[in-house]
Amino acid sequence: MQPPPFPASRPRRARRTGVLRDLARETEVSRRDLVAPLFVKEGIGEPVPIASMPGHYQHTLDSLRKEAAELAALGVPALLLFGVPASKDAEGSQAWAPEGIVQRALSALDDDLGDQVALIADLCLCEYTDHGHCGVLAGGHGGALPGVDNDATLERYARTAVAQAEAGADVIAPSGMMDGQVGAIRQALDGAGFADLAILAYAAKYASGLYGPFREAAEGAPRFGDRSGYQMDPGNADEALREVALDVAEGADMVMVKPAVAYLDVLWRVKQAFGLPTAAYQVSGEFAMVKAAAANGWVDGERVMLELLTGIRRAGADLVVTYFAREAAPLL
Repeated sequence: MQPPPFPASRPRRARRTGVLRDLARETEVSRRDLVAPLFVKEGIGEPVPIASMPGHYQHTLDSLRKEAAELAALGVPALLLFGVPASKDAEGSQAWAPEGIVQRALSALDDDLGDQVALIADLCLCEYTDHGHCGVLAGGHGGALPGVDNDATLERYARTAVAQAEAGADVIAPSGMMDGQVGAIRQALDGAGFADLAILAYAAKYASGLYGPFREAAEGAPRFGDRSGYQMDPGNADEALREVALDVAEGADMVMVKPAVAYLDVLWRVKQAFGLPTAAYQVSGEFAMVKAAAANGWVDGERVMLELLTGIRRAGADLVVTYFAREAAPLL
């Protein structure tokens, strides 16, 4: 595409007024693009503010229901649920317990909202294990630290997926980055009569420094080591395409890139390569940085929020998981 040179070409003509700018705009962000993450914690009597994420809370079941209803009324079409159990163990067994906190939350929200919103259940074990890793551990002999047993973890993920489906989830979103997790979950759901339930795979999830506030909110920081053994190296982009290809082959209906802004190139490549519904997770650190800068008067928080959401959509995201959902929806 080679436009004629100036003065025949004057791109400013299409920017002269707000109406012309709107007509020429290539990318729009709608409230229908947003997914709101929510945290529900067992054993608390009132919502607990998350200090590093202003405006967000560890909810009680009652306050979660209220927040979900308000988000639905604002036109936010989907909620992503994370649970914090009252007790944890080495396996993370509360993740698949029929009366586990996320299962109770899914059931309550399904009763309250029906088809008004899509209920997406995050599926991982880090919030449920007493060691904070995303699966069951093995090894650790001779003074070495134990590591996550990938294949043993898959069986726990399969159990959790079925429990979440039975509780009312519309979408299962495995986030643990275990090899084979999508296939194990797809097989379990199909075998339990949930062949129509969609899987949103955290297909390219990076070992990022931007998850800090989330780990406060979900109380899932690892007690030792880190997650670089199963989350991706931030320097790798070709690997992301291989990871997505594997998840698609195993039955993923939608795929996700996480985090968002530092990985827009990956997001673009994933969308171009696969063409599936593609989500990007604007993670807690991205949210917290904007909030901190706005609180200090360094940036216009609302303007930056909308600019970042637009950039994520422009890079190829069909869905944006964002802690800005409540603030952004009335503006869109």
